[in-house]
Amino acid sequence: MKPFIAMMLITLVGCAKPHVVVYCAHDREFAQEILEEFRRQSGLEVRVRYDTEANKSVGLHDDLIREAGAPRCDVYWNNEILATLRLQAKGILQPYRSPAAEPFPAVYKATDHTWTAFAARARVLIVNTDLVKEADMPKGLADLTDLRWKGKIAMAKPMFGTTATQAACLFQAWGAEKAREYYRQLRANQIAIVPGNKQVAVDVAAGKYSIGLTDTDDTIAELDAGRPVRMIFPDADAPAASGLGVLFIPNTAAIIQGCPNPENARKLIDFLLNADVERRLAESKSRQIPLNPQVVVEAIPHIRTPSTVRALPVDFAAAMAVWSESQAFLVDEFSLR
Repeated sequence: MKPFIAMMLITLVGCAKPHVVVYCAHDREFAQEILEEFRRQSGLEVRVRYDTEANKSVGLHDDLIREAGAPRCDVYWNNEILATLRLQAKGILQPYRSPAAEPFPAVYKATDHTWTAFAARARVLIVNTDLVKEADMPKGLADLTDLRWKGKIAMAKPMFGTTATQAACLFQAWGAEKAREYYRQLRANQIAIVPGNKQVAVDVAAGKYSIGLTDTDDTIAELDAGRPVRMIFPDADAPAASGLGVLFIPNTAAIIQGCPNPENARKLIDFLLNADVERRLAESKSRQIPLNPQVVVEAIPHIRTPSTVRALPVDFAAAMAVWSESQAFLVDEFSLR
């Protein structure tokens, strides 16, 4: 190599600003503030690629698979844990045992240290209080099969997002046959299938349906807007041996195997798993639910955590294994081809 060219290359490398590349599936309006705070504290440039509303987190997931041979991403901030587990199974995630992950319960950490879960949404019932009397309020998922609610319940398309994740988790936690029978009963009760979780919450708030299956963030948006709705954490008081409970679907933070900036990636992982970040996400309009038991949330409206309610006893890795089975069943059952 000629001396002049070599010197130019060294100069260019030396001028490259230290940075970290993030693929982020969490909503931009909430993630951006967190990542900007990391930039201020670390001095690192944060180059972020967000997903699109059309593709949700699917586009980023698929790109990480395509780029596996020559990764461009350092840290994947995902909001669908089963998709993270699929990347783990393909060897796309790099182990890192972050000291910030120590307080988290074992169920929210990969045994091989390739990911840590944080800041969850819960699957909840949104109920229109103008249409449903206090005495008739549902308490659990099974209540939705009651004939009194025939044609009065809505849920999002079960092929996507947290609705699909919930189905896979129920197939795993309850067993496939019990889960199939549950969804058959929902179909027999003429549950309406709408485009997304946001639409479920909006339609229930508007009185189009009495009850909806949706997420905490979409329900809290309606509560904050003063709509006539109640949020119910289904089966929150279920007995320990019942196999029932609230499903919490967390975000995950993971480093990409062979990433360009591994040291900076580890710094960002440590930052994201910090208790202050979970607290800030809980206080934001997204109302993400802290999974670190050290985070105090009593003063934050509408927030309940796995420490304060009965959580569904789900094995996320096993739920991923039955994903295809649950999806095939639901597509056929609800004629969604």
